[in-house]
Parts: sequence; structure tokens; C-alpha cells
Amino acid sequence: MTENLNQADQADTVAAFALPRADCVADSAGGLTFHVTDWVRPGTQAGPDAALVLVRRGAAPGPEDEVRLPLVPTEDGGLQAALPSTVPLPEGRWDVHATLGEAESQRLAPGLNDLRSLVDRRPGPSTSPLAVRIPYPTKHGNLSLRSWRRAPHAEAGELRVEGGGLVVRGRLYRVEHPAQWLADAVAEARFRTEPSRVWTGRLVADGADGAEFSFTLPLAELADGWKGGEEAWDLWLRPAGPDAAPARLARILDDIPDKKEIFTYPAQSVAAPHGAAKAGPYYTVNNDLAVRVESA
Repeated sequence: MTENLNQADQADTVAAFALPRADCVADSAGGLTFHVTDWVRPGTQAGPDAALVLVRRGAAPGPEDEVRLPLVPTEDGGLQAALPSTVPLPEGRWDVHATLGEAESQRLAPGLNDLRSLVDRRPGPSTSPLAVRIPYPTKHGNLSLRSWRRAPHAEAGELRVEGGGLVVRGRLYRVEHPAQWLADAVAEARFRTEPSRVWTGRLVADGADGAEFSFTLPLAELADGWKGGEEAWDLWLRPAGPDAAPARLARILDDIPDKKEIFTYPAQSVAAPHGAAKAGPYYTVNNDLAVRVESA
């Protein structure tokens, strides 16, 4: 009997200190709805100041680095908060907290995510910044969000490494006239640590609405100045107008927050003045598209 009571006490203790969970539902516009369950203090009522609090990781405290969303009761006894796509959320990683308004906020644990609307997402025509928010569990078991906010945006699609070149296909978003923008634009590979080194190539616009593009990057040309070690080149689209903003190539329109270790591509051997090298595409920690040149 005593042993059973002790086990029950331990179970109650674990339940009392378990983090509340938040289920997330994404919509195709870039908004998220959070449904908070398993609150740490059963029976506690949410006050008028109850809020879901998003805090940008690694940022100095400031008004743009914390977003508070009202938590309202739901019919099933939980709490719900909405993050519309129209609420600006600067790029970065955001840790998710909650407070009932009468105590310090605490982290939330990830629950069930319904991210079906993010798979093969195809945003509609608009010139407003593209909002992308993907919830994910951290390595410590907490809930966080990965956020992007871009205009214009060049979404990378199919990548092929063949015949000594990297063939890139993609689609342009968040410009008023995509076909016209692409008609006069060029593809660029910018050496990350030396801005004066830039490869520029021809861009081909296609697709029914003229918003799709393709280009071929000769990998050997990036190795001409290679001196050993590892070099990185970031890929961009640059429009013709001097006042028009360039578009960074990235892959963010799906439900995968970190692509660097998931989407991998073969590298090709390339001739270089300082020895044998190889070059190939990869996604950075920000899901931006880049090319790495390194020793073979």
C-alpha cells in the first residue's frame, strides 16, 4: 500500500511539473493557431492578461523581439492564441512561452502539429512581405518557431548537378510583375567573405505566368580563385533596376524548418589552380541556397 501511494505521489509530482503543451495549426497564408493544453496548474483560470509570448532567441531585449498574443479559453477547457500572417515577425528563431498573467511566463512543450497547408505552399500574388512560420521541437523538448519574412523571395525548386554545372529551377514571389522583373534580371553567386568576387549568369524566365526561372552555374568558374580550405558562395537573383531589391534564393515554402542536414546533393570534381577541388550546392542554417567549394 505504501509503495503504491509513493508511486502515485511521484506521478502527481511529474504531472505537476510537466510543461503545458501547445498544438499548432498552420494556414496557407502563413498564420498559426496555438491550442494550449495540460496547463501546469490544473484548475487555474486564465486572467485577462493571459498571453502566449514569443521571444526571439539571441536578440537584445526590444519591442521587436517579443510578441504577446492573447490566450482565450476554448470549449474543451484549453486556451487558444492566434498568430496571423499580418503580424510582423522578424526573421529568426522564436521561443514559445505562456503566462496566465499572474506569474512569470514558462516555456511550452510541442504538441501535435497540423502543417498540411505548408506542404507545397503556393502563395498568391502580392507585394507584401512573405510570412513563413514553422513550429518545431528543440533538442531540449521545447516549442519554438522558425520565422522568415521576405520580399521579394526566390523559392528554389529542382536542383541538378550535371555536366560540370548546377542547374537551378525556382519561382519568384512578392513582386508586382514577376515576368517583367525576371526578364531583365541575372543570377548571381556572391563569395561570402569577399563581396567583390561575383559570378553573374543568364537567367531564363518561363512558366505560364512568367514567374518561374532557371539558370545554370558552371561550378568550375567558382573554383578559379580557390586557394584551399572551404569557400561558400551565396546565390541571388538581381533585377536590372538600381533601386529594386535583389532576391535571395532559399527553400522555405514547406513544413521543414531545417534543411541543411536533410536536403543533401552530390558535389562534382572541378579543376582548380591550387589542386583538386569539388563543388556542390547546400542549404545554409537559414535554408538559403549556397554552393560550397572545398578540397577533393
